[in-house]
Formats: sequence, structure tokens, C-alpha cells
Amino acid sequence: MSVVKRLARLATVTLVAGTVGGAAVLAAQAVAARTRNYAKPDMRLAMRSSVGAVGKPSMRLVLLGDATALGVGVERVADTVGGQLAALLAEGTAGRRVELSSVAVAGSRSSDLATQVARALVGPAPDVAVVLVGTNDVTHLGRAADAAEHLGAACRRLRDAGIPVVVGTCPDFGALRAFAPPLRQLLGLRSRGMARLQASAAGAAGAVVVDLGARTGAVFRADEGTLCHDGFHPSADGYRVWAHALLPAVEEAAALRRGV
Repeated sequence: MSVVKRLARLATVTLVAGTVGGAAVLAAQAVAARTRNYAKPDMRLAMRSSVGAVGKPSMRLVLLGDATALGVGVERVADTVGGQLAALLAEGTAGRRVELSSVAVAGSRSSDLATQVARALVGPAPDVAVVLVGTNDVTHLGRAADAAEHLGAACRRLRDAGIPVVVGTCPDFGALRAFAPPLRQLLGLRSRGMARLQASAAGAAGAVVVDLGARTGAVFRADEGTLCHDGFHPSADGYRVWAHALLPAVEEAAALRRGV
């Protein structure tokens, strides 16, 4: 998996390890991570789907971002974070039919959001856009500030088009069992720094921000069943945890859209 291959670069930076011996440990852990069997993207997860009873008021929900927004780690659209969000929205007290779509692409970084925004704006405008991105920005070792700037620009384009935006910030890498300590802790620190910058940039651009690491990190750390077989991508249970964390913000954004 290309994401994991870049961990070798991280492991060679002796300053983060403090000693040459520490760097050697990180390098060995990066090599071990590369041998894992990671979940593969399934483009069937990007198919449009509808949830809820016919005849109910409709809501168009679009997902943008990386593999987590697409739903890598599960086999059914209903088990993705978008599918589970749609089900919760359809079952809510407001009662509605949710038209779900995704323009997310596995492996995407925040700099790739511009293309996804353009695709999301083709055809009828979404009522709410949900953006999940940041994992590949963490592993690419680029400047977190640049990644946050790209995210903010994407949010502004969507808001300028009249579309409410919900951003789920970078998840807590400290909960990912694909990486052994101390590599896990190092990536965890980087992911939390990324999340803080994302929250600032997205909030300034008018998005509703959900700190997924703070809201759900403890659950992922305590329950390995929230991750799929590769210890990296969420399982159906993990996506369900995220869906519940995102739901209030999506409801808030939907209310904003109805108010407009």
C-alpha cells in the first residue's frame, strides 16, 4: 500500500527518535507495516444510493475525501460512514429520503479536494457535503499547514455555492493497530496536530467541524473491532461510531440549508 511505503521516510528521521537506535526501531516497524494485508478500494462503494421511504422530503448528501469517506474496509455501501449516516438521517424524527453519493477517492490528500469539489458541484447541488480527509496528509510528511489550507479552500468553494459543509478532522493514528509503538505514538502526535489545523481552517471557511479523534479516539483505542482486518481502516462498527459522531453536525448543516 502506497500510504505505508512512505512510512520508511518517516522512520529515517533520527531527530524524532532521539537516537540512531530509536530510528532503527522505527525503520523496522515501518518495514513490518509494509507487509500487512491492507483493505483494497472497491469502486462499488462510490455508487449512488437512496435510503428512506419514497414520498418523504429528500436530502442530497455527498461525501468527499479519502478512503475513509469512500468506505474502504467494508463491502457494502450500507456499512460505510455515508451509508450509516444516511440511514440515521432517514430514521430520524424529521423523516426523510436521503440521496447518497460519493466523489471520494482512496489515497486522496487535501490537495486533491479541488477536483472532488468540482465533481460534487456537477448536477443538482448537494444539501450537505461531508469531508473526511487527512490520513494521507499525515503519512506523506508534507506541511500540515498546507494541507489545512487546501481543506479550507475546498470548504469555501462549497460554502460559496450555498452548500453547508461538515468536516470530520483527521482520526487519531494513536488508535491504529497497523503500527506498533513507538511508531504509532509518533503518528498519533502528527495526526492530532493535523486535526487542530484542519479544525481552524475549516471553521474559518464556514464549515461545521467534528473532531473525530477527540470524539471517537477512545472508542477505537478500547475496541479493536472498530478497525477492519488491516488495523488501519475502520470496520462497519468503526464507521458506525463515526456516523453517530457526525450526525448532530450533519443535522445542523441540513437545518441551515432548509433555513436558506
